[in-house]
Amino acid sequence: MRESFERASLPAVRYLNGLPRVVPFLVVLAFVVLGVFLPSPAWLLIAVAALLLTWILALAWPRLTVAEKLMRLAVVAIITAITITEAFPRG
Repeated sequence: MRESFERASLPAVRYLNGLPRVVPFLVVLAFVVLGVFLPSPAWLLIAVAALLLTWILALAWPRLTVAEKLMRLAVVAIITAITITEAFPRG
């Protein structure tokens, strides 16, 4: 199962690897910032950022230390919480 996931992800990983290192970070940052500041359906941009970060975390999981796993899980949890907050605002 893991091997098929990695094999299916290989073209996207190769593409991302060809980009300057700062580009994926800026894309995720832009999605989150735009998702927070744009009107209602823009929370979908934050959800895309959360899915992207979860995908990267899943690919890197076996190679990470426990501390790295916890830090990356915390980031995904925060982005997911922001998504839920934006999708279902109170009042």
